[in-house]
This record gives sequence, structure tokens and C-alpha cells, in this order.
Amino acid sequence: MKVRPIFGVVSLLVFASASLLAQQKPETGANAAPALETIQQTNQKIRLLANTSVTQPGEYALGAGDLIKVDVFDIPELSRQIRIDPSGYISMPLMPQRILAGGLTSFELETKIAGMLKARGLVSHPQVSVFVIQRTSQPITVIGAVEHPLVYQAVRPTTLLEVLSAAGGLTDTAGDYVTITRPDKTGKTQLERVSLRDLIDRGDPKANVAVRGGDVITVPKAGIVYVVGAVNRPGGFVIQNDTDQMTTLKALALAGGALTASKPQDAVIIRKSGATGRSQEIAVNVKNILNRKAQDVRLLPNDVLFIPDSAGKRALAKAAEAALSITTGIVILRGSHY
Repeated sequence: MKVRPIFGVVSLLVFASASLLAQQKPETGANAAPALETIQQTNQKIRLLANTSVTQPGEYALGAGDLIKVDVFDIPELSRQIRIDPSGYISMPLMPQRILAGGLTSFELETKIAGMLKARGLVSHPQVSVFVIQRTSQPITVIGAVEHPLVYQAVRPTTLLEVLSAAGGLTDTAGDYVTITRPDKTGKTQLERVSLRDLIDRGDPKANVAVRGGDVITVPKAGIVYVVGAVNRPGGFVIQNDTDQMTTLKALALAGGALTASKPQDAVIIRKSGATGRSQEIAVNVKNILNRKAQDVRLLPNDVLFIPDSAGKRALAKAAEAALSITTGIVILRGSHY
């Protein structure tokens, strides 16, 4: 079973019974458990990385839907606001044919219009200026497990980190990768997958790929398991996807182990049925699992592992209600392993 660090996946060692039940000090060095951070800390990383990776300004290429203003010096009849049509063309008075503006910069379009005016003998020394009033031709769509899904207009060369930062960063349920869907020149769809561990955790510049108008950036959701009750670090822990195997021991290890006063032999897994919406309790003797007297139990996304304490002695019938109420607003923790 793999548990991802921030948005990647790391292998966890199964802790011995003593270290899980009576963890006195956090380990250091090679055997330390992954450090944990909240989604707020992760998004702060995204903002910082985005600020340091902003690309240099470049010439904006005009495209369909953009609103431009064309000024021809001393000829107000030719000066006007024009919307570039879906084919990338504009029409101007006294010009018999449409002018292809899509793909050109403002300067290139100025030169093109001036040349056409002079060639037709309309203006001997044309002075043409083109201003972009509204940019709508380079939309980058950001959807999925982000704070604010949006359509981002790429007015200059743009990177993946910049658009993720503009979308407010990731949500608690974000998976460990991003998909970029891009139409090619033939109309076919290209799909690129970027590891968020490489992008954010490792800061690999190769992962901070360039994105452009027409791209769709999708952050898929991952599964979360919750560990509450008599543990050192209760919280929700993100797993890579629904097919990975999170177990009770690994979830307990992420939660920092059980407290000394805990009753791991009376632990329960609270699992909500997707069909009925009702919660069921699955008794699990974590103590026997730790002592290798029972097989480890797999956890599914959205499971709650509840470890009771000896002082409470609460009945298992009330465990579901107590554990599920605790998970409301619980901090989602992500491993950060360097």
C-alpha cells in the first residue's frame, strides 16, 4: 500500500506494536514518518513557486473573440472597434476582402493593414495603431479539485503553477497528478499527465509545463481516510486513488500511533454505504493485527478508523455517531517526504 507524500506516493514501513501503542517522541532520520502539512500549507507552496516561475512577458497573439480597436491616423472613417470573428478574420470599410488577424500580434496586424491601405491607394502614408480592448481568445479551463474552478485568459506565456495559483490552489480531496487536455492541429485530443509531487514537493522545473489557450487543466479527486479517537495525530489522510490499498496499520502510522490509554482491540471502521447512505460499523482488533495474530484490514476511501480510549468505554453502537461528528471540519493532512 502506498500513501502519497503531498501528491505523490511513498512506501510506509509497518510499525512494531510498541512504537504504535506508546509513541513518546517523533522519530528523526531515515526511519522518520513522513512530515505532514495541511492543504493551506500546500497551497502556500503553490503560490510561492508560481511567483518564482512567472514567465517573461511575450507578444500576445490575437485570436477569435478578441475585441480590438483599429486607429488610422487622420482617417476617422477607418477607425473603429472590431471583434475578431470565429475564423480569425476582421472586416474594414473600403476593404473588399476580410483580413486575417488571428495568430498575429498587434504590431503585425498594424503592418498588414497599413500595407493593404497603401496597396489599394487609399492612404499614401498610412499610420495604423491596433489596441487590444478585450482578450477572450486564449482560455485555459481549470476544473476538478481546485478551490476556484475558472477560465484563465493566457495573455502571455503561462505555466501550470500560475494557473493553479490563480485557481486558489488545491482542495483537500486533490489527487496526486494533473491532466492537461489539449487539441492538436488535426483536431485530435492530446493528454499530458503531470505529477504534483514533482511539481510542488520536488520543485522540478520540468514538471512546471507551459500551458496555452484551449488547454483544459483537470485535478482529479483522491480518496481520503480518517483516523480519529485516541491517536496522537487525528486527521484525514489522502491516498493516491481509489485502487490503492490503505490499511488500518498504515492509517494508524500516519496518525502518529495510538495513545497509551487507547483500546485498539475495540477499534471500529465506520463505512458509509454508497447505495443506502447508511453507516455501518466493522469491528477490527488492531491489537491483534499489531501482534500479528490477525490479518491487516483494508480501508476504503471515506472510511473512518475510530480508536476508543479506555476511560470512555463507549459502546460500539455510539462509535459511528461520535467518529463521524469529529470528521466534520477535520484537518486533512498530506505527507511531505523529502
